[in-house]
Amino acid sequence: MATTTAPAAEPRALATAPAPGPVKKPFTLKKLVLTLTAWVLAVVFLVPYLEMVITALRPPGELRDSSYLPKSFDWSNFWKVWQDTTIGSNVQVTLLVSVGATLLVLLVALPAAYYTARIRFRGRKLFLLLVLVTQMFQPTALRVGLYREFDQLGMLDNVWSLVLANAAFNLAFAVWILSAYIGSIPAELEEAAMIDGTSRVGALFRVTLPLALPGVVTTVIFTFIAAWNEFIMGLTLINTDTKQPLTVGINNMIGAYSVQWNYVFAASVVAIIPVVILFAFIERHVVSGLTAGSVK
Repeated sequence: MATTTAPAAEPRALATAPAPGPVKKPFTLKKLVLTLTAWVLAVVFLVPYLEMVITALRPPGELRDSSYLPKSFDWSNFWKVWQDTTIGSNVQVTLLVSVGATLLVLLVALPAAYYTARIRFRGRKLFLLLVLVTQMFQPTALRVGLYREFDQLGMLDNVWSLVLANAAFNLAFAVWILSAYIGSIPAELEEAAMIDGTSRVGALFRVTLPLALPGVVTTVIFTFIAAWNEFIMGLTLINTDTKQPLTVGINNMIGAYSVQWNYVFAASVVAIIPVVILFAFIERHVVSGLTAGSVK
């Protein structure tokens, strides 16, 4: 007797639930307090810069007025300070010193940090401790010794003396930051690259450095800003007005009997623009670089 089998039932299409969207957290009192606190702190830090910009735009006849805003804005203060003072040459010197010191620090700190992070040699902790101790000496306490040293080398009133001095002051910080970040990168990645045929130097440049980019960027920004804002060595080692860095050039605008505050503040605005632009571009790398090595 032939039996007929009923066709298999079509599988019921599974109902797909919509993907859950992001859950919005309720606006609590704690969040409100934190937001207001952040805005208050932002205003506190921004008000001095706003005052600096407003004073830079004041006409000379309104510098002593009690009003917060001038009656008219004098934009000519910016090109007058560039034309009537040595600020143009000072900016060029500061750029040369900052970029030169940053490149020199990277050239020396990268090999030192890589070696201390990868090679467990005898005296490694002592070496890192000695590097840290050098960070405790302030430039003011070393100015006499550095002046005599550069005098014997015939490098007084030479821009390259500022490059060497600023690189030396920031080298210890760079070694510690880079050593911590390279140490957080697994060494097995380099070993795998060397198994594939690359050398240790090739593994450093092709594997480690790309992964250590946040630490390198942190070193660059802090070294650049420190060299950009340096004052003591520029005042001690350089005598010619056109060879002095920007910080010393601004200080020279303050005379014994009169001060052209509109020029001083205009030059100060010019001085902060490159640092603000640089920090705005690489701020996200700085945060991750500062937290390098904090979690194992």
